[in-house]
Amino acid sequence: MKPIRLIRGFLTVGFWTLLSRILGFVREILLLSYLGPGPVMDAFVAAFRLPNMFRRFFAEGAFNAAFVPMFSKKYEAGEDPEGFASDALNLLATVVLLLTALAMVFMPALVWATAEGFSGDVRFDLTVGYGRVVFPYIFFMSLAALFSGVLNATGRFAAAAAAPVLLNIMIIPALVVGHAIGGEVIQWLIWTIPLAGIAQLALVWTAASRAGVKLRLGLPRWTPDMAQMVRVAVPAALASGVMQINLVVGQIVASANEGAVSWLYAADRLYQLPLGVIGIAVGIVLLPDLSRRLKAGDDAGAKNALSRATEFAMFLTIPCAVAFLVVPLPIVSVLFERGETGADDSAAIAVALSIYAVGLPAFVLQKLLQPLYFARHDTKSPFRYAVWAMLVNAGLAFGLAPFIEWLAPAIAATVSAWVMIAQLGFGARKFGDTAKFDSRLRKRLWRIVLSSALMGTALWFLWIVLIPWLGSPGWRYLALAVLILMGALIYFASARITGAFAMDDLRKAARRAP
Repeated sequence: MKPIRLIRGFLTVGFWTLLSRILGFVREILLLSYLGPGPVMDAFVAAFRLPNMFRRFFAEGAFNAAFVPMFSKKYEAGEDPEGFASDALNLLATVVLLLTALAMVFMPALVWATAEGFSGDVRFDLTVGYGRVVFPYIFFMSLAALFSGVLNATGRFAAAAAAPVLLNIMIIPALVVGHAIGGEVIQWLIWTIPLAGIAQLALVWTAASRAGVKLRLGLPRWTPDMAQMVRVAVPAALASGVMQINLVVGQIVASANEGAVSWLYAADRLYQLPLGVIGIAVGIVLLPDLSRRLKAGDDAGAKNALSRATEFAMFLTIPCAVAFLVVPLPIVSVLFERGETGADDSAAIAVALSIYAVGLPAFVLQKLLQPLYFARHDTKSPFRYAVWAMLVNAGLAFGLAPFIEWLAPAIAATVSAWVMIAQLGFGARKFGDTAKFDSRLRKRLWRIVLSSALMGTALWFLWIVLIPWLGSPGWRYLALAVLILMGALIYFASARITGAFAMDDLRKAARRAP
């Protein structure tokens, strides 16, 4: 087989995801400045979560868990991958088009089910109106997810990873123009979202055609391959549905407190930076690579790919989690505290971020362990595990809400993520040696933790020293940059000293294409 270059793939997807997240920060800074935590932003967050929730359910979650391994193996074996992908495209388009039509009709019921606390105040009607504008985004993004899966399976990651950047490239000017001309910023925002979906679909469709994979539109056909894909996809859809229920549970609990939905959303966007750049990027590359190696009988290569992907991810994730846990307030206040967002909002967001930080390694590890199952067409086990994690999440979110109110969803999400990891790791034993981490990873993992702890200690003292500058409007950006840069330098120096990292490893990995 022609192997996928893992490190190059990680770096390609990671670069474009990082750019998307950076632009996303700019978007959130503008949103919090122009709108601020309150009814309008709460309504937008709840409305925009609807298409994103169903997108993960039908496309990026369930559909890709079934489609990518099957397409990868057909591509590896030369078994008419284009015909299979065309059938999948037509089936997905039909199902999502029907879903979109139903959602537009029953939008009030959807809003009530996902944000019950909005009932009886202005946020409910706002969310219904915004939801009807942004929901068609799911149609374009679901089809874009399929084309992205095709590109990833063939080892072409750049266009698929770059597509999400278009959303922020289009939203940021819309927000600025809307604010500059004195219009309703929220209207500029919501109408830009479906247009960005069209642009993203056009990009990946064109990239797939240029890569030689030309898909045909037509009426959906029920073939044996489609039947097998649906059989694999249904448990994955249920598993994705369970994870989305966790998000809905959190939103229901938070919606009882005005501004809480916005606070959790802002904290979520911060911890999503390392999750997206590292976890999702590595998972995107790892799934097709494992699928093709298993098809070719390369068990040793599959084990090495899993171990190197986990080593790469944990080397970058654990220090991020420590930083979010130790110094969340300066990060949040410098990035978000302006305009309609005040010091109390920053304090609330920082507390939520520190809670999410404890679960960040677990969120990333999920993206690494799930491909072990999906590459073998086992989607039933992750579904069972997700159900247990959902029960833990719901029990903690509703059980703790009377005592700590809107913070309950953050604690529940963190605990349930670690419960999910424990189940995925324990269940993977049935796959044998190929699903075990190698000795190099086991030796280096504790060194990564030690290096991160040393960095966290240094960050704490640096924060104390920089407090006067972090609170100064003219110096806070520079002070935060110094804090982050010094933390990174201390971490990498500690990693070299403890043996958690060696430059030769990165150079060899890039050359050998493991």
